[in-house]
Amino acid sequence: MYYNDFKDLKLSALGLGCMRLPCINNEEANPDQAATQEMIDYALAHGINYYDTAWGYHYGKSESVVGEALSKYDHKDFYIATKFPGYDLSNFGKHEEIFEKQLANCKVDYFDFYLFHNVFEGNIDAYVNDDKGLRDYLLEQKNNGRIKHLGFSCHGTFETMMKFLEKHGDIVDFCQIQLNYLDYEFQNAKAKIEELNARGIPIWVMEGLRGGKLAEGCLGAEKILAKTRPEFTPVNWAFSFLESVPGVTMILSGMSNMEQLRQNIDFFSEKKELTDEELGALITAAHYDIEAHKGTVPCTACRYCMEKCPQQLEIPRIIELFNEHIYSDGGFIGVMGVEAMEEGRRPSDCIGCGACAAVCPQQIDIPGTMSKFTELLANVE
Repeated sequence: MYYNDFKDLKLSALGLGCMRLPCINNEEANPDQAATQEMIDYALAHGINYYDTAWGYHYGKSESVVGEALSKYDHKDFYIATKFPGYDLSNFGKHEEIFEKQLANCKVDYFDFYLFHNVFEGNIDAYVNDDKGLRDYLLEQKNNGRIKHLGFSCHGTFETMMKFLEKHGDIVDFCQIQLNYLDYEFQNAKAKIEELNARGIPIWVMEGLRGGKLAEGCLGAEKILAKTRPEFTPVNWAFSFLESVPGVTMILSGMSNMEQLRQNIDFFSEKKELTDEELGALITAAHYDIEAHKGTVPCTACRYCMEKCPQQLEIPRIIELFNEHIYSDGGFIGVMGVEAMEEGRRPSDCIGCGACAAVCPQQIDIPGTMSKFTELLANVE
């Protein structure tokens, strides 16, 4: 494992994201404590010292599972990060209660890193107006040593990020953005990178594999790329792209099993930056992929939407099937997938309340997508 400098710290280049922990019976709300312990033991033994969790991950279970797994170690041997859950507006004003509970969940006396979570269009006014005293409270915790470094994560537009920075840019030490070679242009991550670098704010990376999409292939660029580094997998190309971006200090990966963990640790034994030609091939492939697949939905399966759905729809799965239907110009996989779903929990059962869309980091019109998918399926012969 190689390490990057951050202030007076040495951070492992790879951080363990704890949003996609191994789960019992693949149930998101039931993370496997034993399997997680095994992964964290291995991660620590092989150099990963940064662990990123959050209040809402795994339906509120991630912090406790990660905290339990890390509790057998001296806090001096790892860095733990969690976040104020501002993706849900009802949490504003509850910051003290939530923070104290998070310390208890994670079994620590202080957080090495603490973030304003998920700055996007749906909560930017609450973050900027801050009439509940969140900023002052977090600064107080930092002054008291219960937060060592304060930052924010942003899924919103460049303009939204700028609004946040205009208000809070003087107090943040780092910024976590969705970054990969597809979103470099698709979500204008390029502009965010340039602004953060100009301000001297180190960049943390989330969704480097875009929910696993970029682990499946290089969007048609494989033949070009194979000429230079034939040993590279699609995951390697995606990570090397991130290593080549100026300002990137921490790359998070939500590894779900030991095989992924071992492979990623092996890759991060040394830095493998890309040439200009290789970078160009990836960006060009992403550009053509976006143009070829207009109409798909940029869901990363974060699952925030499901916490708010009164119909208990498996929204990320439905969107996955919707995208498959669009990609394949129809086909049978999307149809079969929906037909296999329990009655009452299909896209046609969406009531259009919009509670899901209100907390979506990608700003997806989820009710509209459900309606469109229902219409497309109705027209399948």
